[in-house]
Amino acid sequence: MRTRRLTALLLLPGLVLLLAGFLVPAALMLLSPPGTGTADVFARLGQMLTDPYDLTIIGRTLGIGLTVTVVCVVLGFPVAYLLARSTSRWAGVLLAVAIFPLLLSNVVRTFGWLVVLGSQGAVGQALVALGIVDEAPQLLYTPLAIVLGLVQLFLPLAIVSSYSALAQVDARLDEAARGLGAGRARTFWTIVVPLSWPGVVVAATLVFAGSITAYTTPYLLGGSRQRMLSTQLFQYSSSTLDWAAASATALIMTVLVFGVAALSSALGRKARIA
Repeated sequence: MRTRRLTALLLLPGLVLLLAGFLVPAALMLLSPPGTGTADVFARLGQMLTDPYDLTIIGRTLGIGLTVTVVCVVLGFPVAYLLARSTSRWAGVLLAVAIFPLLLSNVVRTFGWLVVLGSQGAVGQALVALGIVDEAPQLLYTPLAIVLGLVQLFLPLAIVSSYSALAQVDARLDEAARGLGAGRARTFWTIVVPLSWPGVVVAATLVFAGSITAYTTPYLLGGSRQRMLSTQLFQYSSSTLDWAAASATALIMTVLVFGVAALSSALGRKARIA
């Protein structure tokens, strides 16, 4: 009992700070923004959920977020597995190289794609030189450009999250499975993936949440023709000053993030039970 009280006292300052500094302001901004009321926010939310233009933006945001999540997990998990199982003295260096992009500014990395995907960029010029097209295509301001930029942005995060889970899986289990006749592929799918599944779920959740809430990359690579919820939220809050629409947009983003987080948590619990 004394230990529980001590734990509660230690947690109390952090909980108070979280409540006063984050939860209360966020709730007020979502439900009662400046110059409007909760009824106006929910009225605008109802309009957005029935308006074809807004539904297109919601669908695009969800589609791009899911695509980026799948690509990052599919690419990041094998890399994390190789790094976690590597016995080379360079394994630490390779891990540092894999997560090094996290140290760079999002703006810097996104501007690199402007150079690569532009009409005079490396990709367009390569397609022309190979004779695949007669004129360099405009790859910027397309969903493909946004996906590429977000994958580059969040792939290191997927690698780190998967690596932390894989590092806790005893490598001797792989050797035991192969000693009993299982091949490398079967060992990977029946031993490694199930045991590290909670880490994969965490990686997918973080990547999805980051993808649908990112602003700089969709703004620079998508422009005004490929709006996402994040760029639309910025438009409402900075240009048109439509606070009811901004709060409604933020509510949709919040529901999407928490919905995927709840689904991921359920999948993680199911994997631990199995």
